[in-house]
Amino acid sequence: MRPFHRRGPGRTSLRRKIAALVAATAFLVVAAVGLLVHVWTAQDIRGRGEARAFNAVYEAMDVYRRTGMLSGGAELDPSGLPPELRAPADDRRHTAYDGRVEGNVGPTVWAAQRTGGPDSPVLAVQINLSPDHANLPRLDAAMAVASLVALAAAAPVAVYGAGLLARRLRRVAETAARISAGDLDARTGPTKGRDEVADIAVTVDRMADSLAQRLRTERRFTADVAHELRTPVGGLLAAAGLLPPGETEDLLRARVRDLRGLVEDLLEISRLDAGAEQPVRARVPLGAVVAEAVSRTGLDTEVTDDAATTETVETDPRRLERIVGNLVVNAHRHGAAPVRVTVHGRTVVVRDHGPGFPPEVLLHGPRRFHTGARERGSGHGLGLTIALGQARVLGAELLLDNTADGGAVATLRLPARPEAGDTTGTEPSAH
Repeated sequence: MRPFHRRGPGRTSLRRKIAALVAATAFLVVAAVGLLVHVWTAQDIRGRGEARAFNAVYEAMDVYRRTGMLSGGAELDPSGLPPELRAPADDRRHTAYDGRVEGNVGPTVWAAQRTGGPDSPVLAVQINLSPDHANLPRLDAAMAVASLVALAAAAPVAVYGAGLLARRLRRVAETAARISAGDLDARTGPTKGRDEVADIAVTVDRMADSLAQRLRTERRFTADVAHELRTPVGGLLAAAGLLPPGETEDLLRARVRDLRGLVEDLLEISRLDAGAEQPVRARVPLGAVVAEAVSRTGLDTEVTDDAATTETVETDPRRLERIVGNLVVNAHRHGAAPVRVTVHGRTVVVRDHGPGFPPEVLLHGPRRFHTGARERGSGHGLGLTIALGQARVLGAELLLDNTADGGAVATLRLPARPEAGDTTGTEPSAH
């Protein structure tokens, strides 16, 4: 089974993304609220200043008209009076905002009113807002501290909530990865919540159930067909032996033998799919087993055995010969000479000099009855499928690749030691 990689290089986990999004959203909300509070407070200070100046002019004007005296800081036509208040269009009270800051004075609010007719002086009162504005930095600082405290409290909650969601999604993703790797019994199972993640988990489980059912039906059909064909094919082979010697008899026997080989391959695949195969292990010299397997193919193949590094391995020699033989036959049938087999340590490499494996085979692996590109030759597409199945039984790794200068390369790596529970087994029926 291919390993499931939780997070590759350069990728960011969903939990971090959600936590960063929540933190950024909280920061923007806090910044917006702080800005609104700042603007609202500044406007409130100005509004209260205008109200104070308006009331001060009213009181000062009442005193001036009764006594002719100036009170409450009122002045007549002061030099700093804003231009719009120097010549008011009527005798009503008017206010103006002056944003200048000079020393400890400013910004200020002015309120003014004519004392009489159009040519009469203007009585004005100036309200200094600097004490009120001095509180704005303290308010901004308090808002900033409150924002940092809120972010510090919200960040762990966001990380925890995002972690719960990420774990649920990771569980579904791991199940999907196991299914894609061939584990048709993998299921997500019950998922907490009634949201989209739970819907995805249910959908993945239903998909796995449907896929498993279809594959079981296909495998059962393949096994039944192969089993039913075994007897008539044997009869055909026996009947061909009764024909008189000649070209027709040789051709018929060759075709019947091919048909019998196809039936045996189908039976072997059905046993591998059903998980009924168990290895019978023995300690054998890897180089000798590979050389024997290559010689049994009867094909012109160069074998290179690095005796200095080749090890004695504990494996099932019959299955190992089956894998190597299929790889060599596949290289001759679909590739081009020279075909070379190299043994090094616990690794066996089979290379040809043909067009190489088709891209879909490298991407998705070999499929039965699919031989890939036409230039790879003809066949049933079962050799590599059987080799991969037998490699899994041995706990070995079979990698398919193409060389830069042309040609297909199949690399078989035997495990350093058998997996637990695989050290013994029962020899399956011969085929």
